[in-house]
Amino acid sequence: MRGYHDVGGLPTGAIERAEHNYELWEKRVDALVVLLSNRNPPLICDDELRRGIESLGAEAYEKLSYYERWIASLTQVLLEKGVLTVDELGRKLAEIEEREQ
Repeated sequence: MRGYHDVGGLPTGAIERAEHNYELWEKRVDALVVLLSNRNPPLICDDELRRGIESLGAEAYEKLSYYERWIASLTQVLLEKGVLTVDELGRKLAEIEEREQ
């Protein structure tokens, strides 16, 4: 049975082959994954990141961009492992929202 994330071999539209500039937040997400996976012991591995992305659900998977999927997965894995709590995450998000107003 094919999962919603398994698009290998399915017809698609044209592929955009041009390089593009990454947003600062995308670079930061990539850096977070590299830093957390290169620790000893690692806080996240590729399999955990992939599991989190593949468990987003079809609607979220289709709606989110590539790095939005990464940050959603990374967040879930770190919550599962107790590296951060929902309360800590909520407080930090509120702090960021306050700064942006």
